[in-house]
Amino acid sequence: MRSIVVLFWSLFIFVTHVAFAKHVSTFKASPELIKQIKIIALGEGQIQDSFRVSARIDLDQQHVARIGAAVTGRINETAAILGQDVLKGERLALLNSNELAEAQAVFLKTSSQVNLRQLAVNRAQRLLDNGVIATANLHERIAALEESLVDLRTATDHLQALGLGSYELTQLSKHKVIHSILPITSSIQGTIVERNVTVGQVIQPADSLFTVADLSHVWIIAELPEQQSSWAHKGDEAQVTIPAITDVILTGQLNYVSDIVDPKSRTVTVRMELPNPKRDLKPNMLANLLIRKRGVQELILPDSAVIRVHDKDHVFKEVGSDEFELIPVKLGNPHDNVRPVISGLKLGDRVVIEGGFHLNSELQSKKLE
Repeated sequence: MRSIVVLFWSLFIFVTHVAFAKHVSTFKASPELIKQIKIIALGEGQIQDSFRVSARIDLDQQHVARIGAAVTGRINETAAILGQDVLKGERLALLNSNELAEAQAVFLKTSSQVNLRQLAVNRAQRLLDNGVIATANLHERIAALEESLVDLRTATDHLQALGLGSYELTQLSKHKVIHSILPITSSIQGTIVERNVTVGQVIQPADSLFTVADLSHVWIIAELPEQQSSWAHKGDEAQVTIPAITDVILTGQLNYVSDIVDPKSRTVTVRMELPNPKRDLKPNMLANLLIRKRGVQELILPDSAVIRVHDKDHVFKEVGSDEFELIPVKLGNPHDNVRPVISGLKLGDRVVIEGGFHLNSELQSKKLE
């Protein structure tokens, strides 16, 4: 019976000692150990998290013109080729259009009618002054003139819509010569990036014949998954890398974040604009976009201070003169060798950022003792 009691008591002492040793976390460091460590007081800083997403280079849609003709006709000549730089107003092709000729004929007829009715009004005014006709006759001829003026304005607007400018209208009124040839000109300065026309082709007003783009600026387009849409805000800093162009990192800001989610892809479109003076950035190139989240002031801890014990993060905190305690902490994701402190520490706490390994070895030795 006595042996059983002794055995039970011995087992109790052993279990108690092991449990005590397991929870030992505070100890006083020796002077030699103090020389091997570095201690700082925790402060606040900004951590800028980042998110990387696939992107592509696209044309700056604010500087793109899709050029066609306002009338039906047949192409007689094309003076522009793919890749050519053109100026605003430069001729790209010539179009022969019966519709244009008919519109000019209507303009000339209404113009002549206006002249004749103006003469009739002038004559009626003289006759009225001489008492030959009544006032009603003059008003009738003025009404007919006003009707002709409306027709002339309509014919003029039609010709302008077909592409004739004020100079061409003046020449038409002066010389009374109908031209069925209409020049197709570029509406902006840029580069021809698309050409969909050949000589002899019959075209309609809805056809796009040329696409001219200003390539001195391009867009970087990316599609953010719906779950990460909170990462992007207009004005956020971003970096672009292009696999086809090595050792180049381009920086800028997001100038557009869509307010809606694409129902098919479940993504949000983001965009940034980049200068392209050398035209190294070619539309449809693949790219990578790194979005940096706006940093906020928060408590941060150097990565070197973290001690992993039982798959959990710990740090050594100074609790007295040369006395330290190993405490568990909850930390955020690392960034630039620092981590945000979620719980376990407060502002001003003094922690070991170098030599924690030596302190941990000493702590384990004391537990074994």
